[in-house]
Amino acid sequence: MRVSVDPMSVEPNLSESVPAEALRPHAEEAFAAELTALAAQDDRPRPARWRLSPWAVAIYLLGGTLPDGTVITPKYVGPRRIVEVAVTTLATDRALLLLGVPGTAKTWVSEHLAAAISGDSTLLVQGTAGTPEEAIRYGWNYARLLAHGPSRDALVPGPVMRAMAEGRVARVEELTRIPADVQDTLITILSEKTLPIPELGQEVQAVRGFNLIATANDRDRGVNELSSALRRRFNTVVLPLPETADAEVDIVSRRVEQIGRSLDLPVMPDGMDELRRVVTVFRELRDGVTTDGRTKLKSPSGTLSTAEVISVITGGLALAAHFGDGVLRAGDVAAGILGAVVRDPAADRVVWREYLEAVVRERDGWTDFYRACREVTV
Repeated sequence: MRVSVDPMSVEPNLSESVPAEALRPHAEEAFAAELTALAAQDDRPRPARWRLSPWAVAIYLLGGTLPDGTVITPKYVGPRRIVEVAVTTLATDRALLLLGVPGTAKTWVSEHLAAAISGDSTLLVQGTAGTPEEAIRYGWNYARLLAHGPSRDALVPGPVMRAMAEGRVARVEELTRIPADVQDTLITILSEKTLPIPELGQEVQAVRGFNLIATANDRDRGVNELSSALRRRFNTVVLPLPETADAEVDIVSRRVEQIGRSLDLPVMPDGMDELRRVVTVFRELRDGVTTDGRTKLKSPSGTLSTAEVISVITGGLALAAHFGDGVLRAGDVAAGILGAVVRDPAADRVVWREYLEAVVRERDGWTDFYRACREVTV
């Protein structure tokens, strides 16, 4: 027996009750004006139930200026072709897997893709070692189940089931963290576009517009590898680290500015010199060589990703705002850098000390930075 789930019967979207002062609004709320402006001027064909055309979705992520002068801010700074392939994939019957090392904006991109396509980025399954099958399929209201037995009223749809019923985009974060047997729950959903409900002798068929975005880290290989059957259901797009220091500075400054506005932190131009220093330190340690290519370096065990640079700068701005004069200085970022670099107290501390003495100490104009880092390195 095949049934269509009435979208009105699923659980209400809790984002509708989010207060105006939410610390971290969903993408569709934070950038509602841009999405509205794009929709108003988007005259290109749209796939079924898409809020925007694929062209407009790409503009939303990459940024640009509309004919009426509306400026669309970039959400992702990177190769245009990567975004175009990701958007095109979601316009087909293939699911999208965003792959990359930690901190390459996989979650950020998946959220904005869902917001631009479906107007709802909240249909999310967070993958962990303890994620149960019910999180992907459905659960039960046990009070109703015990009182009346299995019934449609007792069934509690999960995010993927809701996305299938409503023709929206669902998201699965950290797919390779989920146990292999739970991962394979997705095979029938992605291949047959159906979700069986054997307890009721029914199934839910996906309506047009449904698709799924999953994210996974390169460094999670061997944790819970995807089966070949499941991997075939995805088109994989690899998100790289920023190619240049300038690109990484641009990404960090934009994201820190967004976070800073919500936290009433100082504006970024007061700390651009320190931001560039932090980016330089992270890139050199990550690459295992100084910027000029003259000195080989040992790399620490951590990833030293762009996301961690954002965290260090945001934390430094908070220190400058609450315990300084509001201007970001070396002393404000030193402790954050130490915490990001030294993950293994034994091996990483040696790497960090050697870098300080061999590179930072000898670099012109970095004396204050060297002293601040030495002060917090014990």
